[in-house]
Amino acid sequence: MLKLHNLSKMYRTDEVETVALDSVNIEINTGEFVAIMGPSGCGKSTLLNIIGMLDSPSSGQYIFRDEDISDYAESRRSHIRKKNIGFIFQSFNLIDELTVAENIELALLYHNLPGKERKERVNDVMDKIGIAHRAKHMPSQLSGGQQQRVAVARAVVGNQGLILADEPTGNLDSAHGQEVMEMLRVLNDEGSTIVMVTHSPAHADYARRTINLFDGRVVTENLRAVG
Repeated sequence: MLKLHNLSKMYRTDEVETVALDSVNIEINTGEFVAIMGPSGCGKSTLLNIIGMLDSPSSGQYIFRDEDISDYAESRRSHIRKKNIGFIFQSFNLIDELTVAENIELALLYHNLPGKERKERVNDVMDKIGIAHRAKHMPSQLSGGQQQRVAVARAVVGNQGLILADEPTGNLDSAHGQEVMEMLRVLNDEGSTIVMVTHSPAHADYARRTINLFDGRVVTENLRAVG
């Protein structure tokens, strides 16, 4: 699905140059579940932002679905991103003034779908994620675990093939965190490619492969045995 080749990211000010990613080489295949781990400040979120086309590399190649997008302008990256990538954030990023159903439907407004089809997709995904009974509730009326369920539903309602999760359990207690991880595992079993940043070794164990970063470089990759 995607390949990073000698990819680097630098942030420059007048006096300081910070290397966030240093010659990273990663390949992620369709249908994989990959966890990215490492200490704070090692480049995990920068890597996820580049994979998610929210940022561009300073050098190197980013091949997405056989297309080199490394030098694409933001407008062109945005078009590809909306068609292909769903995001799950630690802080949920729900809109307080919208209901659960409206928050989920918001992700479909870029897809030029008729209103009836949007409603059908929203209802289907709410049933699948187990939040249909909360459709008319506002985010403030939900628990943290329920809010993250809404965020997961929003990420998958557009049938994007790639889901990027940035510390998706970071604001949840252990029970709700495990629920979210089980949902991600089911989505992966159903064909979604998932790339997740996490600090939790237990949650990384849900992934098939773990990539460890240190100081902006890939230091190890571990493949989990199946069975």
